[in-house]
Order: sequence, then C-alpha cells, then structure tokens
Amino acid sequence: MPELPEVETTRRGILPYLKNKSIETVAVRNRQLRWPVPARLKNHLSGQKILDITRRGKYLVFGFDHGHMLIHLGMSGSLRIVKSNSEIRKHDHIDWLINNGRVLRYHDPRKFGSVLWTSGEPGQHKLLKTLGPEPLSDTFDAGYLYEKSRKRQLAVKNFIMNSTVVTGVGNIYANEALFLAGIHPLRQAGKISFERYEALVTAIKNVLHAAIEQGGTTLRDFVNGDGNPGYFRQQLRVYQRAGQPCCVCKKPVRLLSIGQRASYYCTECQR
Repeated sequence: MPELPEVETTRRGILPYLKNKSIETVAVRNRQLRWPVPARLKNHLSGQKILDITRRGKYLVFGFDHGHMLIHLGMSGSLRIVKSNSEIRKHDHIDWLINNGRVLRYHDPRKFGSVLWTSGEPGQHKLLKTLGPEPLSDTFDAGYLYEKSRKRQLAVKNFIMNSTVVTGVGNIYANEALFLAGIHPLRQAGKISFERYEALVTAIKNVLHAAIEQGGTTLRDFVNGDGNPGYFRQQLRVYQRAGQPCCVCKKPVRLLSIGQRASYYCTECQR
C-alpha cells in the first residue's frame, strides 16, 4: 500500500498543477470506497480555489476557504494529473476538473481508499486527531521515542508502526530502518536504550528522506502524480529479500511475522 514516501511523492507531484487553481466540477463515478464519497462533494468543491495541499501521516489534506478535503490512497489508490480528454479506465472513480484544463484523477482497483470532507479544523477530524508526530519533524527525536517506550513490552517494530506513537512509518520503512539501526524487530520497545533510539530515529528519517527522493517504492500498484513508478525498491536492504545474503554480513536475510506483518531482518547485524 502507499506509505508516507509515496503519499508525499504524490503531494509534491500534483501540487504545482493544483495550488491556487480552481475546481470547475467534480465527476464521481463510484462513491463506494472505504467510506462512501460525500454526496455533496461536487457542491462543496465546484468553483472553489485549492489554497494548498499538505500531508498528515498518509492523508493528503486539500485546503479551501470553507473546509478541507481528506484523501487516503488505501491499498492501491493513486492520484494523477491527466489531460481532460484522457481515456477513462476501469477503476478511475473520481475526476476533479481544474480550470487550467487538467484533471486530477483518483484510481483505486481495491477501493480501500477514501475521499472525505470536513468543514472544521482537519487536525481535529476523528481520523487525524489521534495521530502521533510526523517522523520527519523536529518533534520526533530520540528523547520523545525513548520516553514513549518506557515500560512498553511490545516488539519495537510494532511500536514504531503504531500511528499514535509516530505517524506514517509503514511496514517497508520500519523493516529498513531497524536494519540500518542494527535493532532486532522483536526486541521489546521498553528495553531499548536512549543511544539505540538515537540510531533508530536517525535511520527512520534517513530511509524516509531517501525514499521520497527516489519517488517512493513500487511494489504493486503505486505510481506517482505523473504516472511514474517509484525507484526506492532498488535500494531496499532487507525488505522482501528473505533467503538472500545480507548486504553487510552475507548471512541469509530471515523472514518472520510480527503483528501479522512480514518482517525481514538479519540475525547477525540486528540484535
């Protein structure tokens, strides 16, 4: 599924085409996503200027004078800028026609994504208000993570993937960051030292920055706002490399399930 780097890549890709542009109309071909698309979405948006597009965790937040549109890409969703006469494909569920002649198109084969509207402060929306700090923000540091982890017995991988602890560290990047920090994914969060959390925070920030620069990781359906795949997959050190030699010590990368998620690690490099 699209994770934070994929969502941020999408935001950066569509922003130049949409910021300070107006939506002429909205065409909803299928309202049945994870939650039904608001019946009045067209009424809310027609003729309205997009003031900005920000990101909170894995949500894109479109700002207008009178409210905000929240978009989550779900398991297989993508947003692309296309020409107004572009062929409509199967699973192209929503079009926003922009006053520059372009169309923002939402494509989602599995329909687990969501397009929602709020007239209130987006940070207080029920889907956003419990989210932890952004992993690339100054708020997210070793001191915060160390204090948050005290007396926590769950596996550190589950700990950093908990969106109330830190938002947006998905499975791919949790695997990669723990490898870079040399921490075994099953180690109890509350038993990790401050110094090791310093290494982990640095690893999380570095791996996310690198993934964003490469346009995200294409594993199944993801393409960015221009329709191009992400290239960070070529830099993956452990994710989906079970049985292959570790890039550092050459021992085979192991695979186990933690919290029903595939977890890849090296028994020699991660303790």
